[in-house]
Amino acid sequence: MVFIGMDHGTTGVSFTILHEKPVHFKIGRDELSAGEVSAVEELSKRVDLDSIQLMAITYAMGDGINTITPLGKVKNRGILSIAGAGKVTGGGTAVYSEIEKSGIPTVLIPGLHQDTPSLDPRFRAAYSHHASAEKVSICYNAYLETGFENFIVSDISSNTVSLLLEKGQIRGAVDACLGSMGIVHGPLDLKMIRDIDEGSRTANQCFSRAGAVKVAGLNEKVAHAKDVLLQRYEEGDHKAELALETMLMTIVMEIWGLAGISPEEMEGVVLTGSVGAMQEPFDFYGALKEQVEDIGEVVMLPPTSGSVGSAQIAQAVFEGAADILGIEVHSRD
Repeated sequence: MVFIGMDHGTTGVSFTILHEKPVHFKIGRDELSAGEVSAVEELSKRVDLDSIQLMAITYAMGDGINTITPLGKVKNRGILSIAGAGKVTGGGTAVYSEIEKSGIPTVLIPGLHQDTPSLDPRFRAAYSHHASAEKVSICYNAYLETGFENFIVSDISSNTVSLLLEKGQIRGAVDACLGSMGIVHGPLDLKMIRDIDEGSRTANQCFSRAGAVKVAGLNEKVAHAKDVLLQRYEEGDHKAELALETMLMTIVMEIWGLAGISPEEMEGVVLTGSVGAMQEPFDFYGALKEQVEDIGEVVMLPPTSGSVGSAQIAQAVFEGAADILGIEVHSRD
């Protein structure tokens, strides 16, 4: 049996083919939006499409659905709006359309938002949106890999999103525009709100420069920002070092904040993402582990955890799971 998982991330669309030995590959969003690469063709080079039992995919914020839903039953690609937070390239949309036309049996994983029943009612009351759909996949991969029931997951890359799981269910999350910094995205502070009110920048422009790049004074494309920041750091640039240390501080605050509000005793903290798993040239994982290990065991997952988790969700749904981490599975009949 073959199961496929897709992670619609900030810089590209990643796939995992879950078979005897997992196969991972990633396609850049700009390549996809330009029509230079076909995701289904790339899949067909690696697996017989007819052998796929089920594929599970993520798309954008996933705020238009609250159950894991067969693609044929999804309206408007499972989103309320494509406008707003984050740069839109059209790459993920191209992949979605390809998969929709391919005939491959597929389910869409929802994001976490105010209409997600499993979330703590206080989180739902406080925030309209909590996390995009690939965070559900990451949490499921973390759940299977660690065996933890009560834990925190922090996915750290272009943006940072941290999630709280209690008794094997996702109960809360802090989205990128609310809490800690990522490399590119982060929360809006007072100066940015004033800039928006004065019309000098849009909210999205502020959000897309509120991460470590703000501190380092960088203005790079999302796909290049991390590499440029790390190069500056290796060259001894003080602002680049301060940017990484500041980003680290905000993430420590976020993780401890989630641990502090939970009535459950945390078993661990799972760190992932291209920065969460980074040890060179800046040991982000080691520095973060040192500051949160009093919460519980600190575990690192590779950046492929999103697409792997999606594939694992596909397998669980195919095998008859009624829910994934508290998120209901819509009937495929």
